[in-house]
Amino acid sequence: MSAETPVCELLERQDADYCGWLWVAPPRDAWLEAGERSLLSADQGILAAWRLRGRAAYSPFEGGIPAPPGAVLFWPKSHALGEWWLLWLCAHLPPGTPLQLVGENQGGIKRVLKALAALGLGCRKVDSARRCGLYATRLDRVGIDPDDAWTTFEAESIRLVSHPGVFGHGKLDDGTRLLLETLPAFLPATQHDVLDVGCGDGILAAWLARHGARVTAVDVGHFAVEATRRTLAANDLEGEVLASDVYTALGERRFDAIVSNPPFHQERAIDYGPAGRLILEAPDHLHPGGQLILVANAFLPYPDLLERAFGAFEVLADDRRFRVYRAVKG
Repeated sequence: MSAETPVCELLERQDADYCGWLWVAPPRDAWLEAGERSLLSADQGILAAWRLRGRAAYSPFEGGIPAPPGAVLFWPKSHALGEWWLLWLCAHLPPGTPLQLVGENQGGIKRVLKALAALGLGCRKVDSARRCGLYATRLDRVGIDPDDAWTTFEAESIRLVSHPGVFGHGKLDDGTRLLLETLPAFLPATQHDVLDVGCGDGILAAWLARHGARVTAVDVGHFAVEATRRTLAANDLEGEVLASDVYTALGERRFDAIVSNPPFHQERAIDYGPAGRLILEAPDHLHPGGQLILVANAFLPYPDLLERAFGAFEVLADDRRFRVYRAVKG
C-alpha cells in the first residue's frame, strides 16, 4: 500500500522501516495504519480508525503508553502546538529516544530547527521532497512542564481554559460572540437537555450550563475535550464532556436543542464533512420540536444542507461575516 499524503510519501522513501515506532499526531493515511507501528494522537476520529483495525492507539491524556524504539512527530500548522508535542515527548519518553520530525514547508517544518535549539536538542536534516522536510534528533529531559501551555482568559463573564490547537485559542471568536448574543431569545428555559457539538474551549457549554441547561459537550479533539472540562470546573459548573467524531459517541441519545459553531477546516484545507454530518444527522438526535442553532461564516453553503435535513430554516442573525441559523424538527 502506497502513501497517500506528501509527508507520508517522504517517510515511505526512507531506508528505515520504523518497525515499532510511534507515529505522533499524524494525518489519516492508510500507509501509516498498515505497518507494525503505534499511534499517539489527540484526534478521536484518527484514534477510532486505528483501534477499529486493531492497532495500538493512545491519547496524550491517557496513561500507559509503552516506550517505543523511536517516534515520528508530524509537525502541525500551529507552531505552539508542535512545541507542546515536543515538550510532551521529552517529558514522557526515555531520554535518548530517536525522534524524527516531518512536515510540509508551507506548514512551517523548517521552524523546528529553532524550536529544537531552544530546548538544547541537536538536529540534522534527513531528507526533503514533495515540498516537505524530515529532521532527526534525540529526546532528552528539558525541564519544561508541557502542562504550562494551558492558559486562561475571560469572556462573557466566564473563565475559559485554553490550549494551543483549540479553536479560538486565547480569544472569543466573533462568530461565537454573535451566537451567544442570539441564543437568549431562541433557547427557552424549557429546553433543558442541550448538546454542544465542537465544544472547543467550552464557552458555549459553560454559558448553557450557567443558564440552567443540562449540557453534553462533544469534540473530536482531545485538547478541546480537556479544555471544556477545565472550563466547566473553573466556573463551578457541571456538564458531560465526551470525545466524539460529531455524534459517534452518543449512540441514539436525543436532545431538546443542539448548538454549534462547527469547524470547516482540517489543517489548511476546507472540509465541510463534520459540519455536513452535524446538520444532516441532527434530526436523529433531536426530540420532536427540538432545534438546531448554529453559527457559520456567511459564505459557507449550509442553507442547502439545512433544507435537506429539516425542510426549512430561518436566519436569526446576520452581520455580513457570520450568520446564525435555526432549524426545528417537526
